Amino acid sequence: MSNTEPKAPVTAAEASQTDEVTAEGTPLEDILPETSFEQQRFAARPPMVRPKATRHRKGRATSPLTPPFEADGRNRAYVDWLESQSMLHDATTVARQLAGSHQMWSNPFAAPDPRAALQTASVWFTAYPLSMITENGQSFLGALGSEELWEVFEQIGIDAIHTGPVKLAGGLSGWKPTPSVDGHFDRISMAIDPVFGTEAEFRTMCENAARHHGTIIDDIIPGHTGKGADFRLAELNYHDYPGIYHMIDIPEEAWHLLPEVPPGKDAVNLDAASEHALSEAGYIIGELQRVIFYEPGVKETNWSVTPEIYDYKGVKRRWVYLHYFKDGQPSINWLDPTFAGMRLVMGDALHSLLDLGSGGLRLDANGFLGVEKSVDQAPAWSEGHPLSQAANQLIGSMVRKVGGFTFQELNLGMDDIKNTSGVGPDLSYDFVTRPAYQYAMATGDTEFLRLTLRESAQIGIDQASLVHALQNHDELTYELVHFANNHKDDTYHLDGRDWTGADMAEHIRETMRQHLTGDAGPYNAVFTQNGIACTTTSVIAASLGITDLSEVGESEVKRITNAHLLLCMYNAWQPGVFALSGWDLVGALPLDRKQVSALIEAGDTRWIERGAYDLLGSSPDATVSQSGMPRATSLYGSLPEQLASQNSFATRLAQILKIRKRNGIASAELVDTPDVAHKALLVMVNRLEIGATQITALNFGPERLSARVQSDQIPEGRVFDLSTRRKVDNVDALGGFTVTLPPFGGMAMIVRE
Repeated sequence: MSNTEPKAPVTAAEASQTDEVTAEGTPLEDILPETSFEQQRFAARPPMVRPKATRHRKGRATSPLTPPFEADGRNRAYVDWLESQSMLHDATTVARQLAGSHQMWSNPFAAPDPRAALQTASVWFTAYPLSMITENGQSFLGALGSEELWEVFEQIGIDAIHTGPVKLAGGLSGWKPTPSVDGHFDRISMAIDPVFGTEAEFRTMCENAARHHGTIIDDIIPGHTGKGADFRLAELNYHDYPGIYHMIDIPEEAWHLLPEVPPGKDAVNLDAASEHALSEAGYIIGELQRVIFYEPGVKETNWSVTPEIYDYKGVKRRWVYLHYFKDGQPSINWLDPTFAGMRLVMGDALHSLLDLGSGGLRLDANGFLGVEKSVDQAPAWSEGHPLSQAANQLIGSMVRKVGGFTFQELNLGMDDIKNTSGVGPDLSYDFVTRPAYQYAMATGDTEFLRLTLRESAQIGIDQASLVHALQNHDELTYELVHFANNHKDDTYHLDGRDWTGADMAEHIRETMRQHLTGDAGPYNAVFTQNGIACTTTSVIAASLGITDLSEVGESEVKRITNAHLLLCMYNAWQPGVFALSGWDLVGALPLDRKQVSALIEAGDTRWIERGAYDLLGSSPDATVSQSGMPRATSLYGSLPEQLASQNSFATRLAQILKIRKRNGIASAELVDTPDVAHKALLVMVNRLEIGATQITALNFGPERLSARVQSDQIPEGRVFDLSTRRKVDNVDALGGFTVTLPPFGGMAMIVRE
């Protein structure tokens, strides 16, 4: 938030002094379509109205009211100011401008359509606002919308930017803003955070992307908010605001069950005993299926309690509220009678798509939208709940209704991903095979990756509906929820023996820890119970036996580059979206723990993987990003430097993506992952939309290999390398042929009958 002064509401009379208005008093800019992003991308569709979330889009308005005023629910000025800052207030404004418009029925919306989303954009750059180094005086959004960047992206083959969260986040303590507790994934406003730029820059970015045949993907967070105005109004029991959250008003006669909140803190986490006591008394649902971000003495349950608070009527209250994630991220209640939480989320989505101009949205934390008390002292049902599916269908349908698409970042079992994607988001993040391909890199063995791909196919997941990604802002998640939870008692065959799903998941976790952390990779770090904090290059370095990153020289960089491009081939030469980050594009190494000691002291080791990077070489002398993230060591250099070299990572990546686009691999269908004769070999057989058979063969090992490829899905014919267009071999009557691959090499092929 940009300042701490209260914001005065704008009256219709004030608006009429600065805006052209209709006879009814509605500003013309609120109803007249703008010839920009929507018409460029959807020329055949009618222009959309552009609703305004608030009148003041360039920052907070000044007010005749100035502190000191008591930040107390009994102070009407404070309550009014909070309401003017709230997302629910803005959502109501947006919704009212769209209600009754025939243009809300212009697009089909009932069923997810992954291939339509792929036609919009199939190669994504996933940005991280805190880590991007820009030109001196240039904002993050200004950099992402620059002509130079889009020319470079078009040359590489990138056709979308996922911005990451750029709206105001964190919380409020009285009048004063408090910082984000989770990298801006604790949103408190629909306004762009000035640290990242302006709304005008966001719209310019969208329009420039469209001119380069690209699109912009924004975020909404249907699972939680930060502790901003909406949460503070909920604590004050004001109108519908308590209905946004899973928060319980504990009666005073039960306050003895609650722990004390130390002075200066706005909440404390319930310990297991307090959680159990409140559950036994019938006040809260109690224990959930797991505690995300579990940390002894810090977060032992998913519940926290407030101190005594005077509400807006002067009544003293104490609240217990649910937070799946950190205590600064209160969970949204999707089945409250006011439906306030639903209204907030829908308004946020429509503001991003129709006001700002984005073409797609990521749904973060969207698998945790329903909780239900269990019987017999069992943990509450909180994962894979039907309410999550229903809520996701509503969100996905609303976004499709206005011409956009959605993808979910849902680290749950494959069954849950399949069920949710069947009704809600158009695409899902590939938590299915991401841990498995990293395991293949670490061990040089593709057996678990093949097992995972087959399990996915058996469940019915379409690979074209997945976002296959390299590094993002999160840790390398090896949690393997699918095998550890719902399929924990199923039997799987791996490494020459049978395992239960639970035992196999723990075997994979422990193997990855041994290969990628500790003595093998001291620069990587275990992240709580979820995975490993690392960059793609540091995963590869540990896999190659490099224990000291300071000793990485030219020969090591060449080996790391080859292995990195192999992972690009895996993710790009199969159906679905291919996504990569700035850390991938420049070959970033992790930060030394001392550089981010203050950020990781509470256990969030992911900050070591979020070092600053300079894509265009705009500020070669900068040591930190504008947000203060220390600059990471880059193995590959800036993109202009790389594109001037034929052997660089970016130039070779462009060749990989050219093969992908030219042959329509993104929209193909994966039809087989056959057995192989060499443990380092992975073969994927795809059916292209034109009916031809395309084959991807990859060598996850450090040695050259020559092996037979065979599948019932490979027809007889001649096999051609899609890169050189030279003949590789003939397919025999058994559906087989021989392929030779260099160390960490790959080949995309097609069969011509």
